[in-house]
Amino acid sequence: MSATGGGHGSPVDSGDGTRAVRAGLPEPAKNEPTLPGPAFAAHFHLPGEVTGPYSYGRDDNPTWTLLERAIGELEAPGLDDVETLVFASGMAAISSVLFSQLRAGDAVVLPVDGYQVLPLVRAQLEAYGIEVRTAPTGGDAQLDVLDGAKLLWIETPSNPGLDVCDIRRLAEAARARGALVAVDNTLATPLGQRPLELGADFSVASGTKQLTGHGDILLGYVTGRDTEAMAAVRRWRKIVGAISGPMEAWLAHRSIATLQLRVDRQNASALVLAKALREHPDVSGLRYPGLPDDPSHKVASQQMRRYGCVVSFTLPTRARADRFLDALRLVDDATSFGGVRSTAERRGRWGGDAVPDGFIRFSVGAEDPEDLVADVLRALDESAG
Repeated sequence: MSATGGGHGSPVDSGDGTRAVRAGLPEPAKNEPTLPGPAFAAHFHLPGEVTGPYSYGRDDNPTWTLLERAIGELEAPGLDDVETLVFASGMAAISSVLFSQLRAGDAVVLPVDGYQVLPLVRAQLEAYGIEVRTAPTGGDAQLDVLDGAKLLWIETPSNPGLDVCDIRRLAEAARARGALVAVDNTLATPLGQRPLELGADFSVASGTKQLTGHGDILLGYVTGRDTEAMAAVRRWRKIVGAISGPMEAWLAHRSIATLQLRVDRQNASALVLAKALREHPDVSGLRYPGLPDDPSHKVASQQMRRYGCVVSFTLPTRARADRFLDALRLVDDATSFGGVRSTAERRGRWGGDAVPDGFIRFSVGAEDPEDLVADVLRALDESAG
C-alpha cells in the first residue's frame, strides 16, 4: 500500500497541520461519517475464492487500513511504494522488524543507551544465535561495528538520554555494507523527523506516545520502503498475532488530527522549560536537543524539524528527585511520554537505564508554559529543604 495512494488525504506539498487533519481519510460519501467508525469483525463474508483485502481479522481490518494510510502519509509524503503496518504496541512493532529480518548467524547493531526493554530483546536475539553488537547513540559510534551486520537499529533521539546520531550518514554507511537500517522514531514523531527520507529502510515507533498523545492507547507501527522486508514484517505480524484492536486503531486515527497542534505546543513549551532549568543551580546534566548549546543540537538541527517534548536532567540525589516529584502539582509521576498532560519520573527506579539516581525524564504536556515552569521551579525550591 502506497503511503499516498487512495483516500481523501491532503496533497504531498501540504503543511503538517493540513496533512495531519486529512491523513488517511477515505473519499467522502454522502451521509457517511468523515472517519468511519471502528470495524469490529473477526471474520468477513467470503464466498467462493479468497479475493479482496479482508478475509480474517488477524490479517487485516478496514480501520487499520485507514490508520496505516494516515501514518504513511505523515512518515513518507511523496515517497512511492511505502507500506505501513500497525501493531498492538511499540514493542510488538520493534520485535516484528528484528525477528523477521534476522536469522541465526546474522549480526545486528543495537544502541547501548536505547529503550530499557532492549536488553531483554538482546538476550532473546542471542538465544536464537544472533550476534548482537552495541554502540552508544552519540558520535555515530555505530560506524565502528557495522562491518558484516545484517541490520542497524538506531534510536534517535535516544530515550532517555536524548543523544542524537546522523541518520543519513549511518544509512549511507550501512547500505554500502549491505545492511538494513531501522530507526525508532517514537520521540521525534513523523512531524519531527522522517527517517525514510534520510535513507532508512524502516521507521518504527510506539504510537502509545506522542503520536496519539492522550496516554490511553497502546499502539505501534512499522513504515518501510523495501517490499520484501515489509512482506516479512507482515508475515511476522500474522504469525505472532500482535495486532491492534479496531477501537484502539480508530482512536489513534482520530487523535492524529490534532498531532501538529499538540507537537508544536509541547515542543515550544519544552524549550521554555529547558531554558528555565538551565538557570537553576541544583540542575545538572540538562539535555534538550532544541537548546543551541546542547551536545546533540548540531546534528539534530540537520535532520529534525521539531525537537520533541522530552527534557532530561539530574538532581543531586535520589531523595531530592523523589521530593521534587512529590512536590509537583501540574505534573503526574508516571512513565511513558508524549501525552497532553505533563509527566515526569525518576528514571532509575526501573533499573534498566544507565542513569544517575537523581535522573529525571520530564515529558512536557499542553499546559500553559508559564504555569508549568512556575510549578517546576516551585517544586525545585520546596524539595531543596
